[in-house]
Formats: sequence, C-alpha cells, structure tokens
Amino acid sequence: MSAAVALQDAIYAALVADPGLSAQVAGRVYDNAPSSVEYPHITFGPSQEISDDVECIAGELHAIQIDVWTQERGSKRGNKFLCGLVKAALREAELMLDEPYAMSSLRVADVQYMGDPRTDVAHGVISIEARTEG
Repeated sequence: MSAAVALQDAIYAALVADPGLSAQVAGRVYDNAPSSVEYPHITFGPSQEISDDVECIAGELHAIQIDVWTQERGSKRGNKFLCGLVKAALREAELMLDEPYAMSSLRVADVQYMGDPRTDVAHGVISIEARTEG
C-alpha cells in the first residue's frame, strides 16, 4: 500500500458514511465509474503526490480531485448543493489512514462548477490538498 491509496480509501469511507451525502448519491462513489452509471454520482479524478520529507519524517503532499456529476438538464444548482455536501463531509470527517500512514492535514482548496459536452450534465470539481506522514 501507499499513502495515496490509504488516503483515497479514507476519503471514500468518509464520503459513503456521510448520511446527507449518501441520501443524495446512494453510495455511487467510484474510483472508475461504470459506463451505465446513474446520476448523481461522485468519482475520483486525477491526483498527484509530492515528497514532503522533513528531518526524520517521511511526508507527502497530495493533490486530489473529486468530481461530482449531476444530470438536471445542465443546471448547476444541484451540482453546487452536492459539492457543498462533499466539502462538509470532508471537513467533519476524522480521516484515519491505514498503518503505517497518518494524516497531518486536509483542506478543500478549490471548487469549480462547469457544464459538460453532454448538455444535460453538470460537473463539479473539488480540489483537495492533504499532507500525510509515514
């Protein structure tokens, strides 16, 4: 396992465990969504990890993208609502990473709302920054 895998697993667990978010997406949180996926749903997008070692501690800085997909004739209103639920779920979660990794910090750095080439779909992009040790 790597810190990136442990972090993704912890974020996934926090999202599916949140009752408000779960009521909206019914567990549809994917690393790679199936081709016949129902809306709304959430996917993990691109991510990056950068070495952030200090003295005796092996650390990493992670940039993770969470994508929120809604289908309301292209309206971004519902997408903004779901992105707000994702932000709240991550703010309130105490993410525990599998050994030997530990979470130093996590913050929602940015949220964007956009259309999609499929004109009936709206796409929200949540950028997360996290620091891990281990």
